[in-house]
Amino acid sequence: MGLFTYDVSVGHLDGGPSVTLRTMVDTGSIHSMLPASLLAQMNVLPLQQRRYALADRSPREYGFGYVRIAIEDVALPCPVIFGPDDKYLLGATTLEAFELMVDPVAGDLIPREMYTGPI
Repeated sequence: MGLFTYDVSVGHLDGGPSVTLRTMVDTGSIHSMLPASLLAQMNVLPLQQRRYALADRSPREYGFGYVRIAIEDVALPCPVIFGPDDKYLLGATTLEAFELMVDPVAGDLIPREMYTGPI
């Protein structure tokens, strides 16, 4: 599947101003990743350091925390990895939180029908 970009708004969990960012939709990334320097400017601090594997399986340690992400008119708290300055990734847990899935043909995000367990 090819990658495509999608604009989202990102802000501090406690509210305040948000910024609109063009992110790369990457279902291979567990969490969304944004530049640590940008998150610091927004006064978003990592809660802990976590170890992640890159696509080539090499290990890296990054900060981990939460931000408010808005897609369309819905804003939710989402996990975020504090990454390098060139990484603006919209990851799988964010897509799940918003109940969205990828339409690879259209290069867009579409609503996902959610199922519960048996009734």
